[in-house]
Amino acid sequence: MTSAREQAVAVGADVDWDEAAATFDDEPDHGLRTPEVRAAWAARLRSWLPERPADVLDLGCGTGSLSLLAAEQGHRVTGVDRSPAMVGRARAKLAGRDAVVLHGDATAPPVGERRYDVVLARHVLWALPDPARVLRHWQALLRPEGLLLLVEGFWGTLSPVGIPAARLTALLEPVARDVRTEWLSDDPLLWGRTVDDERYAVLATV
Repeated sequence: MTSAREQAVAVGADVDWDEAAATFDDEPDHGLRTPEVRAAWAARLRSWLPERPADVLDLGCGTGSLSLLAAEQGHRVTGVDRSPAMVGRARAKLAGRDAVVLHGDATAPPVGERRYDVVLARHVLWALPDPARVLRHWQALLRPEGLLLLVEGFWGTLSPVGIPAARLTALLEPVARDVRTEWLSDDPLLWGRTVDDERYAVLATV
């Protein structure tokens, strides 16, 4: 079963992300307010991110929930979101952490010549018009041996939207030397409920 917000996105609704910011964290996997959901995402991030402190670029960071988890695990985080309201909430969450949140477009983040160990994006790539071009740009933001960490899915039944894992891994072939898929649909703790659609993480080393 999908949430009201997921259904709205699935039918192509024009979401006003500034307006949505006020209630964005009400979704269990957005706000990570439930201890079990928060712990589940923290464990996944710990398994995905480098063991040593790393520079992480969280694109389309929303209210900064994953950015906060990464910062709590000792990483230096830069979040980017195009919604000023989301940026404001993310900055409040990350206050006092080794983190900065920038207002900008995930397809061309305003980070200048800076390079990162990890580029993280959750439920962002599927909504972009030219994902192959975006992936090439994100690859260029990484240091050698850097990691593209992409959490995506394919949602809905009547009019499914998203990006299937097989398509994403194919898009990554020209830009990554090692690609691994980790399925997430079968872990209800991540979503705060049981889900029956395709949800996954792709870890691509460049």
